[in-house]
Amino acid sequence: MSKILNEDLIYTILSIVEEIPEGKVATYGQIARLMGRDRNSRLVGKVLSMAEYYGSYPCHRVVNHCGRTVPGWHEQRYLLEDEGVVFKDNTHVEITKYKWDC
Repeated sequence: MSKILNEDLIYTILSIVEEIPEGKVATYGQIARLMGRDRNSRLVGKVLSMAEYYGSYPCHRVVNHCGRTVPGWHEQRYLLEDEGVVFKDNTHVEITKYKWDC
């Protein structure tokens, strides 16, 4: 992965995440498509897991394709709820209603 992962790519991903509006969510795959790497949603997840080392980004607005939040990151739900995002169950956002239309 280190051959693919460089600072330019990291900042490309984080700059897309920074554009997600408050009260909306994006998926890992959506971010990968926006940067022209349709098949690199796992790479997006890897970068987001290290985002704190690069600054403050709204990574809590990124969920999987079904709207599921990150397992074990309980604060993510509270951050999204504070922005008005409604959950259909304990771990899934109403993705059809809150998905970022970009």
